[in-house]
Amino acid sequence: MMNFYFPFALVVGGGVIYHLAQKSIPRGMNPFVATISAYLIGIVLCLICAVSYPGGKGLVESAKESNWAVLALGFGVTAIEVGFLLAYRAGWRISIAAIAANVAMTAVLIPLGVIVFKDQLSVRNVIGLAFCILGLLLVVRD
Repeated sequence: MMNFYFPFALVVGGGVIYHLAQKSIPRGMNPFVATISAYLIGIVLCLICAVSYPGGKGLVESAKESNWAVLALGFGVTAIEVGFLLAYRAGWRISIAAIAANVAMTAVLIPLGVIVFKDQLSVRNVIGLAFCILGLLLVVRD
């Protein structure tokens, strides 16, 4: 059970820290310098975790398995990091930005998941998505 819920708790906890920190970065700081600084800390933490990861492959072995997706992930996370920082500076509220972005991303990912990855959607999933989109419209309109 721990293996099932721990990653989710890690995402939620990390997301809360992430958004609180993003909202608190000094307004005058260059957003790319802030992102570089955050990534340097992240690199150190990932190196520590990589060498202590149980049963995992070594750094060199894992790096050899890299493909286009790792490069795309780099572009994606950079866009997310800088995008949220600029959104908060533009006046987005912390209580709205994350949910709005996640619902919008989900709306885009659902058809991609169905088409590319052959995900299956139930009627309940479609109804839930409709409620999410309705919620998004209600949340972003003041």
